[in-house]
Amino acid sequence: MATVIRMKRGGSKGQPYYRIVVQDSRTRTRGRELDILGFYHPTARPEPISEINIHRALDWLGHGAQMSDTARSVMSKLGVLKHFHDGTRPEEAVATRKGEAVVDKGYNAPPPPKAAKAPVEEKAEEAAVEESVEAVAEETPAEEA
Repeated sequence: MATVIRMKRGGSKGQPYYRIVVQDSRTRTRGRELDILGFYHPTARPEPISEINIHRALDWLGHGAQMSDTARSVMSKLGVLKHFHDGTRPEEAVATRKGEAVVDKGYNAPPPPKAAKAPVEEKAEEAAVEESVEAVAEETPAEEA
């Protein structure tokens, strides 16, 4: 099956919103998509917002999917084509065009490791309790005398 990566328009009049999708090349542009790779919001201010899942895009390009001219332009700006031509896979799963690339947003990432702050606090509390007990013990004989 010949596949193509296209931009599928959504939104209302004067406010376009595009989804970057993979479709069979014989289907119409507004037809059924095989996969949704990301989105492109050209009217967002101060600059257009675009986001794409790089790993899925590289998989489809590796399987021979062709790109439309506008999809090629957006994917080039996001750095997908650079990785495709180099044959590398980035650690980031999602790339955005809003100034910087974002690391996988936590959808598939493992939870971050927890810091060992709890034992430090317990030791501080135990030390404070021991000091107060010693102070009370020292003061008690002085008061009796």
